[in-house]
Amino acid sequence: MTTLPTVGRGQPVHEILLVEDDEMIREATRLTLESHGYRVRAAADGVSGLEMFRASRPDAAVLDIMLPGLNGVSLAGRIREESGVPVLLISARNDPVDVVMGLEAGADDYVTKPFDGTVLVARIRSLLRRVSTVEPPAEPSARPIPLCFGDLAFCPVTLEVRRDDRPLTLTTTELKLLREFTAAAGTVLTRDLLLERVWDYAWSGDTRVVDVHVQRLRAKIGRERIETVRGFGYRLCR
Repeated sequence: MTTLPTVGRGQPVHEILLVEDDEMIREATRLTLESHGYRVRAAADGVSGLEMFRASRPDAAVLDIMLPGLNGVSLAGRIREESGVPVLLISARNDPVDVVMGLEAGADDYVTKPFDGTVLVARIRSLLRRVSTVEPPAEPSARPIPLCFGDLAFCPVTLEVRRDDRPLTLTTTELKLLREFTAAAGTVLTRDLLLERVWDYAWSGDTRVVDVHVQRLRAKIGRERIETVRGFGYRLCR
């Protein structure tokens, strides 16, 4: 089995919230994450997980869907209401309804059980890289000019998004999606290409992740702004 390199010296140590009710899976996952350089706070139920999240403010959250007290989908929604940290769902069920509900609640990605620890670590690294690559510069040297598409204005430097001159709040994943669309306005972007650029997948991923996040983005910037090209993918309309 291939082992991913651990966090090197001088690199920040990221803290991960792990909420899993199965003790054996929770412990095995915790040990895997810690062996790759992460600091882990673990909880066995959704209510405790939410309290731990509020107390520690981790860099990312890994949540089982089937949790006692407060299930993973509801917990993901609560976290998303309070924070933009990446959320990854894990579940033994691959029911499309569960997957879509979790993503619509605000989760960024999901992994089905049983999963290889290296795959989980790679997904977490991808989510954390995604956050770091959308942070705007602290002090822009000059006021940047936003890109305009009808009533939508997006500045790829400051990451400000406005519609009808009203500011919009987008998640990290939605911002990365919008950045890809605006950089190639009028060009069809395939789901596989978006998986590679936004989710940083070097392997084939589940395109449902793309579809759900595109729907969430449409709801904010206007459904007519992103066109579905059947059999290919999506494109941003000018």
